[in-house]
Amino acid sequence: MAVIAKVWIEPDCITCNACEDVCPEVFKVEADTSKILAAVRTDGAYDTNAGAKSALTGTLGADLADLIIEAAEDCPVEVIKYELAEGGAETAPAPETEAAAPAPSAPAASLPPSAGVSEALAALMQGDRSLTILFGSQTGNAAGLAERTAKLAAKYGLDATAKDMDEATVDSLSTTRLMVITSTWGEGEMPDNAEALWKAASAGGPSLAATHFSVCAIGDTSYDEFCKAGHDWNNRLEAMGAVRVHAMAECDVDYVPPWQAWVNEALSRIACVDASGTFHESLVGEMMAYASSGDDEGADSGDFTPGQVLAEEMSITLRLFRYDPVAASSGFDTVACALPGHATLQDLLLAISNDLDGSLAFRRGDGQGTPTTGLRANGRIVLSDVTRLDAIVGDGGTLVLEPLPGHPVVKDLVVDPSRVERSLAAAEPWMRADPREGDVLATGTSMGTMPASVAEDLHRRFDVHAPAAAHGMSDCTPHDPSYLGPGVLTRLWQRASDPRVGADQRRSLLRTLQGEGGVWSETDLSAIRRQGPEGRIVAEAMTDARGRLLSEFRFAGRSGRHIKWFSRTVKWSGTLNETILAAQTMGPIGAIMNLPATVRMATGFTRTGAPLARDLQGFIAPGKMPPLVNSLVDDHHEVKAIFDALDRRF
Repeated sequence: MAVIAKVWIEPDCITCNACEDVCPEVFKVEADTSKILAAVRTDGAYDTNAGAKSALTGTLGADLADLIIEAAEDCPVEVIKYELAEGGAETAPAPETEAAAPAPSAPAASLPPSAGVSEALAALMQGDRSLTILFGSQTGNAAGLAERTAKLAAKYGLDATAKDMDEATVDSLSTTRLMVITSTWGEGEMPDNAEALWKAASAGGPSLAATHFSVCAIGDTSYDEFCKAGHDWNNRLEAMGAVRVHAMAECDVDYVPPWQAWVNEALSRIACVDASGTFHESLVGEMMAYASSGDDEGADSGDFTPGQVLAEEMSITLRLFRYDPVAASSGFDTVACALPGHATLQDLLLAISNDLDGSLAFRRGDGQGTPTTGLRANGRIVLSDVTRLDAIVGDGGTLVLEPLPGHPVVKDLVVDPSRVERSLAAAEPWMRADPREGDVLATGTSMGTMPASVAEDLHRRFDVHAPAAAHGMSDCTPHDPSYLGPGVLTRLWQRASDPRVGADQRRSLLRTLQGEGGVWSETDLSAIRRQGPEGRIVAEAMTDARGRLLSEFRFAGRSGRHIKWFSRTVKWSGTLNETILAAQTMGPIGAIMNLPATVRMATGFTRTGAPLARDLQGFIAPGKMPPLVNSLVDDHHEVKAIFDALDRRF
């Protein structure tokens, strides 16, 4: 039987997911390349392993040899390489595991491991398996993640307890296994329920030499002190002597994906701490495999997972966009498919990848609306990991899947959203507030306050989770490289609408929205509005922004003056003719300056409604007909806005 000593990934990976589909215990596909998981390598690093080529840990080289070889053979660009151990044995055997502490007389809190695990792991799973999860939460997000983490911990043989920091004492930190999940409040402050425990821990406390921990921090990158509370706990626990078994996770506003990446790795490692407080790193890979071997259904259920509405199986015809970057060729594959109506588009793509073509490239999500999973389905911009088949196509219909428009296509359905990210960063959307009255922090800095109704209104008006997907909703982004796009502009308008923003930053944001590539570059908001609930939010935000800009810049320009007088004259007189168009668009001063021409037109020398002979007289009397407007109208949006404001009939 083959035994794999080392496995690595050479350059030019096309991130097709084939290797991860075959052997997720070893391979993880990122945006730019596939990587070797840290838990399976003796050096504990997480990269392609192409440098020093670290050996595999424990017995994984033998246990997963067939899957690793299959993944290498399925790789369409043949960048996965491996090295066999000499004589059928691994070149880097696992270090001997330390003896587990003798089991106490009381039964273990966790379930016994399933059959087939190694003796070392079985010994590790005996004795005390308690895990303390402390959470600091201001709005409930961290509390929810703590509860979900506690439920997932059971898969790792842990008996977890999620505890509010308000209910904990500094002595609670002195435990064998500790996880901290905390948000950051205000300008880098602890949540209210964590303040007392933090002050007690900062003042001193017991030695935590036997404590192994990991921290998950929730924050908002628009604030200067991003995830500061999590960093403070991470540093303080280390200063008290605790051992960090997994790096701290930083979670932005969309906190679920980074939390999921952290929780699986952190639980795999903290579960390898035995009852005596000894960390058995060599068993991390086997622990991860043990946790994933059970039935995942229901592990993350309860209050956080809604029940699924099942639907009958559907037979559809799939037209799937394909792009080969090597051959620079594109086209559509046509496949007959049969899946239940409640299956998501991601389920469909996974079925195609697993059963028909492992080279199909698409971005996977966590099933909760991952922003990077955006694509176009039958003309609609959707997130594939949450969009059901029966919401897009009916039984017997045709489903057309294409990549997000407005972005360069990397391969198949994978696009490069870096243009949107660069534009957003260049616009500097992070908050810059003026000094203001309000609540004062411990440092003496005024942080200001926001009424709950205002905060709720901001969330309601701008609840868009995927700027890259919003970028693809516009018909203009594929054709106008200077256009920032609705995804970026909506974020900028959201920041400009925040009452906490300073006056200088608000003016800067409005200038960006008004300028080249701003909201006036969008020609048809109705095309965005048709893209479902998020499309309506984006379109309404851009409409609000246009109204504010027209007011902010005072309908500046010649076009505004022309249409103002023209509209008012139409309303006053009810007449529309060339006399009105020529004289009144110039305003009263212009009409007086052109009085001879105005008088001639008012007395019948006009091309509208008068005898034909009057038109001929125009050739005999040069200059009789004044210019219709003094100059060209460039800013048509101002013309339309003022016209609509002054005369609702149009």
